[in-house]
Amino acid sequence: MPAVAHAAEASAAAPLSAAASDPAALKWMVGSPPPPDKIIRFDDGSYFTFPQLRWSVSHFRQLMPTVNVSRGLGAPQPLQRALRKDIDSLRFTPLGSKDSMTWEQSLGANYTDGIVVLHRGRIVYERYFGVLKDSGQHGAMSVTKSVMGTLGAALVAEGKLDADKLVADYIPELAKSAFGDATVRQVLDMTTGLKFSEDYADPNAEIWQHAAAGNPLPKPKDYTGPRSYFEYLQTVQHQGKHGEAFGYRTVNADVLGWLIARVTGQNVNDYLSGHVWQKLGAEQDAYMSDDSTGTPFAGGGLSAGLRDLARFGEMLRNDGRYNGQQILPRAAVADIRRGGDKQLFAKGGYDLLKGWSYRDMWWVTHNDHGAYMARGVYGQRIYVDPKAEMVIVRFASTPTAANSANDPTTTPAFEALGKLLLAKPK
Repeated sequence: MPAVAHAAEASAAAPLSAAASDPAALKWMVGSPPPPDKIIRFDDGSYFTFPQLRWSVSHFRQLMPTVNVSRGLGAPQPLQRALRKDIDSLRFTPLGSKDSMTWEQSLGANYTDGIVVLHRGRIVYERYFGVLKDSGQHGAMSVTKSVMGTLGAALVAEGKLDADKLVADYIPELAKSAFGDATVRQVLDMTTGLKFSEDYADPNAEIWQHAAAGNPLPKPKDYTGPRSYFEYLQTVQHQGKHGEAFGYRTVNADVLGWLIARVTGQNVNDYLSGHVWQKLGAEQDAYMSDDSTGTPFAGGGLSAGLRDLARFGEMLRNDGRYNGQQILPRAAVADIRRGGDKQLFAKGGYDLLKGWSYRDMWWVTHNDHGAYMARGVYGQRIYVDPKAEMVIVRFASTPTAANSANDPTTTPAFEALGKLLLAKPK
């Protein structure tokens, strides 16, 4: 979101349990008006402190400017249900632990707000917690990057975007920035060499400048920095060489959003609507936060319904086909599933993701099920398991932003469920 800088505060807060921090039980923003100690605001950063963020992630549109991702006027594509009773009792062993836990226990451990599992396109499991309802939308955080990466991969497959061309060939405004001599492929796979730190604990990290530029609130009178995402991208400088290592940096997704807008002539929210969301038969509009110029935040601004992201994942599981039509080129999905350079990824230092890679802004496991994942801070996930014919989408609001905090109870749980559904399909 625009004020992602407040993530540091959320990470440092005392970790109340999921039950103790339940936003419905705490009655945030209830009343006309709410009591002063129950009010959550965007301008003071309280919306992204824990436990308030557990309410905020389901109400971003109430707090900040957004642009719509329309589902169109057609009827939604229904999802059939075949609920299973054996999932909650499924046991797995978290990474680094000797003690097993159940799937149901993992939901609380990961501060789950909503989770849905599709098997062969049917809902076999669906639950909501806190203030998230099946009719509501939830912040997808950096899952947004994977949605943008999917659009980028499709444009490459369609020949509308050349992965080997330099960014400056499409966006001359970035010629003097670090992105100017990077290729589109290096942006898609985040192998750019950039001076950009996302260390929220460092007050001098570039992520703070990025947040200030994208924040839609009026700037202080003495503010002289960039005033939009596009303006900020032009200031990013080199550090290291492009193509030598994976480095996860949000600004790559912002550049991809600019590339998509430049080659299609549409902002990413409108392009996502017309080329994917409406064709999926989504049941709800999605929306994206934006900066003071109305530019959507391609690095993390998407909010959507749980089942609609499941439809998106199911489309990918079916090689880009869904709702009776080929929505994305098969070649684009194949490129995502193939994964990226494991050696370059290993240089990123993700100790819990050994043997993985990164391609088209998706995290590719290279496990024996060929699974790949979209990941967002505070526990957001889309998990596509082609072998088990399974898609999992989870919304969460963990007290710690970093995915490494919940990976030990997320990755093995998802893998165990894939094995269950493969062994005992119904």
